[in-house]
Amino acid sequence: MEGGGGRRVVAVGAGLAALGAAQRLRGHGSLRLLEAAARTGGRVCTRPFASGLAEMGAHWIHGPSPGNPVFRLAAGYGLLGPEAAREENQRAEAGGHPLLPSITYGSSGRAPSPRAVSEARDLFDALLASARAFHGAGEPPAPSVGQYLRAEIAQRVPAPAGREAGARRLQLAVLAARLKLECCVSGTHSMDLVALEPFGEYVCLPGLDCTFPGGYSSLPDRMLEALPEGTVLLNKAVRTIRWRGSFREEGDKARDFPVQVECEDGDTFLADHVIVTVPLGFLKERHQDFFQPPLPERKAEAIRRLGFGTNNKIFLEFEQPFWEPQQQLLEVVWEDESPLEEPSADLEANWFKKLIGFVVLQPPEQHGHVLCGFIAGKESEYMETLSEAEVLGTMTRILRTMTGNPSLPAPRSVLRSQWHSARYTRGSYSYVAVGSSGDDIDVLAQPLPEDPEDPRPLQLLFAGEATHRTFYSTTHGALLSGWREAERLNQLFEAPGPSPRL
Repeated sequence: MEGGGGRRVVAVGAGLAALGAAQRLRGHGSLRLLEAAARTGGRVCTRPFASGLAEMGAHWIHGPSPGNPVFRLAAGYGLLGPEAAREENQRAEAGGHPLLPSITYGSSGRAPSPRAVSEARDLFDALLASARAFHGAGEPPAPSVGQYLRAEIAQRVPAPAGREAGARRLQLAVLAARLKLECCVSGTHSMDLVALEPFGEYVCLPGLDCTFPGGYSSLPDRMLEALPEGTVLLNKAVRTIRWRGSFREEGDKARDFPVQVECEDGDTFLADHVIVTVPLGFLKERHQDFFQPPLPERKAEAIRRLGFGTNNKIFLEFEQPFWEPQQQLLEVVWEDESPLEEPSADLEANWFKKLIGFVVLQPPEQHGHVLCGFIAGKESEYMETLSEAEVLGTMTRILRTMTGNPSLPAPRSVLRSQWHSARYTRGSYSYVAVGSSGDDIDVLAQPLPEDPEDPRPLQLLFAGEATHRTFYSTTHGALLSGWREAERLNQLFEAPGPSPRL
């Protein structure tokens, strides 16, 4: 690394938060992004599949409208299709869900009544909206979103008499399916783990969710191109960040640095400031030995309390589609399930029942005939331990059952994400868990040392989706958090203050 003047900044990670920080930093002597993986982008990861692309991580721009920095950046780079640019699409209120024409399959192989499905869905959407109203409204009626929804469902869907029993069973099965969908949205095993009171603090931006025609990874790729050669070092996993120290480089006795970043390969980097952008799942597992000295108890508590779960995808390529061209979402309802009953804990026998259904990748001319299934929680983590052949076999069986067609051809290939087993990620994204609140997100985002009068300020800064109080779990939350920490450093660089200690 360069010797001499100028403040040195190291970012740990090279996802959107770190790349965003690098984009906005001014007045530093040198900047390094140390990335454990062999690629940039973090939880944005596009891979070739079938005749097109598969998004292993981030899939949509949620709320593509002027208030979304990912949308603005992508539009500025010319990475979006013509649909995303249409003003009426930017104004649409989608409530954070992609609005896709859908068909519902029942586990009996018979299509359930579309009207009954639609009524149950409308009920769930109304209940979910009411769950967002408790933020800042005093004592909520239940600790978790799941418990609140179940209590409401028990009240609103009374036990029927005679012939209505079948209709009620279908209604409960659709509501159970919607709860699973919400687990995917929240990145959690169960909505019983998601805190009710802070649930409404998450902000949904307007705009019809859109995808990147050239893959989501085209965004970090373009951001990387703008950085000087050698700024990002790949396959550079960090082992320990030593802060509050006094470190000198060999042969340079003139200057000391408060932070030393030690990599798993033995390389060390000295810095004035380190921006930590690693996922919350990694921090949960490793924070005690990752920071020396350990993080203050307040921050360690916030890491422990906040939630971080897994949402995985299963891509299936078919020779020919069995769905109609206008269908973009194939939903799956297990007709014997109810949100009022405990789900089976036997993962081996029932993991696939957590699958919410499949999105049809569009357009088929680009992707081929590809379905993308979504599955969250412990079942999703169990799926990661199976072989691709086992996953393919199970998906074939489910689709044959659902369509009522025992000779439906098997998919010709399969690809799945495995975010929980990813060593430096350990899951998908954060949520505000029971026992935590938005205050924990702010504590996680707080730079160290905590004393504002410390002569060596901002030694450790924290960015990433889990540090954004209203946009956690999103790419735009991650990007904004990187910009926020860059701005913090820019203000420090511009402020008259003590020169680096010699």
